[in-house]
Amino acid sequence: MTSGPQLISSRDNPLLKDLRRLAQDNTGYRKQGQVWLEGDHLCQAALDRGVSPTLAVFSQTAWDAGPRWAPASTKTAILPDVLFASISGLESPAGLGFVIGLPQPQGITAGVATVVLDRVQDAGNVGSILRSASAFGFRQVVALKGSAALWSPKVLRAGMGAHFGLQLVEGAQVGDLEKLGVPILVTSSHEGEFLGRQRLPAPCAWAMGHEGQGVSQALTAMASQSVRIAQPGGEESLNVAAAAAICLYASTIS
Repeated sequence: MTSGPQLISSRDNPLLKDLRRLAQDNTGYRKQGQVWLEGDHLCQAALDRGVSPTLAVFSQTAWDAGPRWAPASTKTAILPDVLFASISGLESPAGLGFVIGLPQPQGITAGVATVVLDRVQDAGNVGSILRSASAFGFRQVVALKGSAALWSPKVLRAGMGAHFGLQLVEGAQVGDLEKLGVPILVTSSHEGEFLGRQRLPAPCAWAMGHEGQGVSQALTAMASQSVRIAQPGGEESLNVAAAAAICLYASTIS
C-alpha cells in the first residue's frame, strides 16, 4: 500500500522530466524501460488485460473529480492541470495517465498467425494494423528494423489497447522470419492472384510493406504467395492499414 499521493508542483521535478520524455519521445520507452499510457480507454484496456501500472498520474481536476482508475497498491502523482498539459501528447489532455513496465523482449514464436511489418513507418498505420491483428486473431506482430516504434505514444493511441493482447517483436531482420514456421503472404498492387480467388493457408504470416516502397525484394523472395486486392473503383493502391484489415479478415473466413 502507498502512503498517499505525491503532489508535484515544480516543472523541474525529476519525475516530471521523466514523464515528459516518455510521453513525447517516440523511443523514450526503450531508454527508460517504461511506457506511458494516457486516457481512460488505454488505461482501462491495460487493467482489463491484467497489466498493473507502476505509477498513476492525475491532473488536479481529474483527481478532484474522483479517481477511480488506479489500483490501491499503485503509486499516485497529482499534477496541476498546466503541468499535466505540459507532458501530454494530446491536444486535449485526458488528465489521467499510467506508467507501466515495458514488456520483456521476446523472440519470434513459431507456428502462430502473425503480421509482419516491413518498414511501415506511419504511427497511425502501425497502430491501426495492430488493432486489426488483435481483432482477427493474429496474436503476433513482428516489426522489421525501420518500422515505427511499436510502444511509442502515437502507436499506442492508434492501437487503442490492442498492444495488451499481442506478442510484439521489434527490430527483427528479414532472415529472422525463417523462425516463423508458417507460410508468408505478401501483398502487391500489381502482382499475384486476386484475394478471394486463392486458398489462404492457416496459420500464416501476412507481410505488410512500407507505405511508398511496399514489401522488400528480400521478403518477397521468402513468400509462398503474392496477393492482390481487387480495386474496381480504379485507385492505384490502398493505404497499408486498410489493406491489412482486408487481408486479415479474409484469413478468418477462408
